[in-house]
Amino acid sequence: MTTTTATSTPGLSRDPLEAARNAAKTAASSNVSKASGTGASDATSGTGSSALSSLTSNFNQFLTLLTAQLQHQDPTSPMDNSSFTSELAQFAGVQQQVQSNTNLQQLISLSQDNQVTSGTDLVGRQALASTSILPLQNGSATLRFDASAAEPIAVAVTDATGKVVKTDSFTATAGTNSWHWDGKGDDGSALADGAYNVSVMTGDGASSSTAVPFSVLGTITGVNKTAGGGVGALMGGATIDMNDITSLLSGATAASAADTTA
Repeated sequence: MTTTTATSTPGLSRDPLEAARNAAKTAASSNVSKASGTGASDATSGTGSSALSSLTSNFNQFLTLLTAQLQHQDPTSPMDNSSFTSELAQFAGVQQQVQSNTNLQQLISLSQDNQVTSGTDLVGRQALASTSILPLQNGSATLRFDASAAEPIAVAVTDATGKVVKTDSFTATAGTNSWHWDGKGDDGSALADGAYNVSVMTGDGASSSTAVPFSVLGTITGVNKTAGGGVGALMGGATIDMNDITSLLSGATAASAADTTA
């Protein structure tokens, strides 16, 4: 069910709920940075196009200068043109590399388009994803985690600004556990659907808290290209990297877990 291994994180509060709050804030900062960053493929493509344009201009200027120098050289003492030939070869080599990079970016873009097209078949399916982005859809959100035995669990949820909006503490049962959130904050107010950030911690207060690996559960509502140049699955207002999706669930599978509702 889970895809990572729980590890003890040095320096965390012994209080698992406090540790969960801090981890959720960190996740919020990381997720916002990823979402607002310039797309890798777009940035590279733009840089490649600019570099090719600049190189073409410089290359033409070089040829003009070379031709003028050859025309005006002293016939009785001709200039050594070996350096010009070497530079000409270097210009041609770099030009080919930049053009190859541009063509590669076009192929990557076409591949992403194909992934988006094929990914539309997933719309309407429930999926588990190994990510700290928690999609709140229709006033409900769910995450899953495995516990080897009954143990105390703390969950913290933040909004996009890193503000903690929901916390919960409970005792997990051995096996697969599901935690459901009704979309209400700690103050009882109903929060808007969208992307939130979540962390899950365990600990008895006697030692450093431990991060619990988990997966979020959501319904795929669309597929698009992400800012980072990848392909994302839309779960309402949240975008989950397609590479983070670990499994697609049937209705029966989605219901088979020990439930905790907050």
